[in-house]
This record gives sequence, structure tokens and C-alpha cells, in this order.
Amino acid sequence: MVIPPKNLDEMEALERVVEALRGPDGCPWDREQTHRSLLPFAVEEVYEFLEAIESGDAEHVVEELGDLLLQVVLHAQIAKESGSFTLSTVVQRLNEKMIRRHPHVFSDGVAQNSKEVLAQWSKIKDQETKGEADLEKTKKRSLGGPKSLPSLQRAQKIGEKTHQLKFDWSNAREVFAKVEEEVSELKATLVDLDQELQRAELGDVLFTVVQLGRHLGIDAEGALREANERFEGRFHQMNQLADQENVSFSELALEEKEKLWQRAKELERTTK
Repeated sequence: MVIPPKNLDEMEALERVVEALRGPDGCPWDREQTHRSLLPFAVEEVYEFLEAIESGDAEHVVEELGDLLLQVVLHAQIAKESGSFTLSTVVQRLNEKMIRRHPHVFSDGVAQNSKEVLAQWSKIKDQETKGEADLEKTKKRSLGGPKSLPSLQRAQKIGEKTHQLKFDWSNAREVFAKVEEEVSELKATLVDLDQELQRAELGDVLFTVVQLGRHLGIDAEGALREANERFEGRFHQMNQLADQENVSFSELALEEKEKLWQRAKELERTTK
């Protein structure tokens, strides 16, 4: 039996707990994990954290932040065991990066607003990258960050990067016109039913809609996530209304379901 550490509110205690879990007398599951096997859990924990933030429940946020932190400490412990690096290495690198990328706070740099901060951050990051690879490799670097990012989020990042490179629409109205153009091109594919072309045109519509959101100051990933929640909420409300009227939702005609949908939307508005 492993004796748990005292002072459980300290970071050192968490390191000791994880070390024990990975130790000879620890947990069989934890001992089996590798950097790669933990990847799905890291992704899942990020999304659970997003849900906690959107719920506004502070206790839920605390719990999910803890789960994210556990992923960091687990990966650091695995690396420590192989002699690759330690948690202290991670903390040191992070502190160095934060200080280096905030010269307006820790040095004599100047940044009057968030826009200037982001521009400065991007410039410093580019300088760091150029020190790691030749110019040709730098040019080929992904515009939207990791390719494993959700596609809407990555499309937004691509737009932000090309905006910095002065390749962008001037305003939201111009982007909206482009959205209409892309929708027309998608509509045209409904005639010949070329699925490969439809896929490409649908992708163009989605990409351009994300850029419209960016020009409106809206995060497309978050907007779609909220739309999913609204749809699910209204759909569940439709079923509840059907139950109250002692009718089978699945057997209702489409017109009747549409009436329930409109009632659900109205209830949503009145309960806000």
C-alpha cells in the first residue's frame, strides 16, 4: 500500500501521486500508458473543459481543469522515466516563452492594445521558428496550426494568418458576397450529382462561412457548438410537447413536427 502525500493542495503532492500510480505498486492501467495511448484522453478532456466553461458551473470547471492538469503531469512523468525531460523542464520552457513573448511586460517593449500584442506575439513566434528550420521549411509551415485541430477552428486560424499577411477581404459584406457565390456553386452541383465536386464545393462554403464569422468577430467553432446545443434543446422540447399531448412524435406528419418545432422555439425565447 502506498501512503498518500499530505498537503494535497500543493503541486508537489500531485507529482508524487502520479509517480506512485506509475510505480511498481501503483495502478496497472496507469503503468501501461504511453504518450501515444494518452492522446485520445487529452482530446476528450479538452472538450469536457469547454463544456464546463460554457456551463458556468465553477465546481465543474475546477474538476475539468484538474483533469487537464493530470494529463500534463502524466506525460511529464512518462518522460521523466525515460530520461527525456521532467515537469520542471516544461515549467521552465513555458516561463521562458511567456517572458520572451511579452516584452511589453517584462522588458522595454510597447503594446497599447490586444491587436498590437497579437501582432508582436506572431512576429516573435515567427522569429523563433526561423531559428529552428530553413526558410523554405518555414514557408511551408501550416497556416492553421496542428492539422488535428477541429476543422472550423483551423479554418479560422488560417484566415487569421492570411489576414496578417494582408490576403483577406476588407469587410464582412465582401465575405458575405463570397458566401453567396460559393453557395451558388454548390447549388449547381445538385444537377449532375457529382459527389466529389459536391464535397469540394461544400467545403468551400464552410470555409468561407468561417471567414465571415471571423470578420464579424465570431468564433465559428463556438457558434456551431452553441447551435448544436440549441437544436438538441429544441428537439427534446418537441418530444416533451408531443408526450404532453399523448401523441407519438415519430408517427406525426412532418407538418405537425414543424408546428412543434416552432412552439419549442417560442418556449425557448420566453424562458430566457
